[in-house]
Amino acid sequence: MILSINIVENDIFNMLLIAAIYLGIFSVAGLFLVLLERKVAAWFQLRLGPNRVGPWGLLQTMADALKLVSKELTGTIKADKFLYNLAPYFVIISSLMALAVFPFTQEFQAFDINIGIFFLIAISSIGVIGILLGGWASNNKFALIGAMRSGVQTISYELSVGLSLVTMVLLTGTLQLSEIIEVQKSGWLIVQGHIPAIIAFMIYMIAGTAETNRAPFDMVEAESELGAGFHTEYSGMKFAYFFLAEFINMFIIAAIGTTVFFGGWLSPFGITESIPWLGIFWFLGKTFALVFLMMWFRWTFPRLRVDQLLTLEWKYLLPLNLLNIVLMALIVWLGLTIQI
Repeated sequence: MILSINIVENDIFNMLLIAAIYLGIFSVAGLFLVLLERKVAAWFQLRLGPNRVGPWGLLQTMADALKLVSKELTGTIKADKFLYNLAPYFVIISSLMALAVFPFTQEFQAFDINIGIFFLIAISSIGVIGILLGGWASNNKFALIGAMRSGVQTISYELSVGLSLVTMVLLTGTLQLSEIIEVQKSGWLIVQGHIPAIIAFMIYMIAGTAETNRAPFDMVEAESELGAGFHTEYSGMKFAYFFLAEFINMFIIAAIGTTVFFGGWLSPFGITESIPWLGIFWFLGKTFALVFLMMWFRWTFPRLRVDQLLTLEWKYLLPLNLLNIVLMALIVWLGLTIQI
């Protein structure tokens, strides 16, 4: 009896420790991505960017976070208080849950489940519930329109994200993220899969950017039309949860791309297999390269109209995705994959 209690206590302690580690990663990654976004924006616009708080402006996002923590939590009298307060937690928790299944290194992964890809696709759909709740509960027409746009956009582009990943699952024969990385010891999947893999990656990045509601697909919070969109009525830390979740979701999209297309933590010449802890640097390096690509989209292309956004998905990306799956199936069936 005493032994079983000790085992339960150890399990609870381990789970709390894992949760604390991932919460720390979540917070630091979010703050760093906000700073990176501002620096990248400044670079594209020939500005200096944040350069006042701390050396080279590195403490600017920390100062912004302290400002948000100290702000008063305001709301509207007509808001549905329960749903209004609940909505930000849906968004932030779904992002945190997705981080738990990524193999950052060979030995650093919270949960190695055999349906990893399916889990990520499913969990990414939970965040939109929080957005819809926030828009509805705010009792504000601009917030509601932004939330409805988010629902339509996420559901539409989730199809292309899922189908592009299914294309690569045909190549690997597994949904488990750690096994997908193991398959790539003979070469990145974007190379093994020929042209269909390259097409799948391009579709994935476009659809992933749209799913995170980032420019040029940011109709959800189009400032010229909707103010701040679905979080117009939020302030303080509740606003910060929505804001932080957007950047973490961008990191998640990039991390999935790194894992499925670019070998995850694997490095050339087997360095990370002999020195496992170096894998996290390879993983993060590839991930932040894809994050930079998504930021490049934002500061290069103009915002699409709603009809253009949906036309791109339903008339172009989705049919191309279905055709691409057939091509990948033929390549796998004929044994034409490239091994390096």
